[in-house]
Amino acid sequence: MPGMAASSAIFEYIKLPEDTFKLHFLEWSIPERGISFSDYAKTMCSKVEFDDAVLLGVSLGGLLVQEMSKYINVRKVIIISSVKRSSELPNKMLFARYTRIHKLLPTGLVNNVELLAKYAFGESVVKRLALYERYLSIRDKSYIDWCIDKLVNWQQKVPPENLVHIHGEKDTVFPIINIEDCIPVQNGTHTMIIHRAKWFNENLPTIILE
Repeated sequence: MPGMAASSAIFEYIKLPEDTFKLHFLEWSIPERGISFSDYAKTMCSKVEFDDAVLLGVSLGGLLVQEMSKYINVRKVIIISSVKRSSELPNKMLFARYTRIHKLLPTGLVNNVELLAKYAFGESVVKRLALYERYLSIRDKSYIDWCIDKLVNWQQKVPPENLVHIHGEKDTVFPIINIEDCIPVQNGTHTMIIHRAKWFNENLPTIILE
């Protein structure tokens, strides 16, 4: 499951042995008006093709697969560049939860690709704008508003027992200083699923099977 506004193209460099693994990619859709995060997760569960699957999610997709694991049997949940407890959210997001200041964000400018990339990937992407634009799939204000609201208001104290958390040491969206019990990736940023694919190709098979 990709992160907010991103398509499954972010996984294009992830290559796992085909004799052992079958990859299935999930995509975001614009949520129905007023739908809760948990109900959206239930809807997404219907798109999982395999029993006892391993769910893998990036950023907001990491939160979503954790919610999905509450409704279907899964072998393991792997989150990347994400959080597993609401206490791991950075202070600015916790501040937004109580002040609702996130409601003032200029999400109506989602057709501004640079701004949308900033929301989706959390980094200044001017030098790589053409690259990042290729990974953006949804440019809808209501969807962006919904995602940001569900992120800052996400509540979870106890993560799933079968969860593995992989996190970049240079993630600026969810700083690793707030993260507990993770597999750190040296020099990994919030977009390391794209830029550090070699690390994932070398390590994911073991992480999935162990």
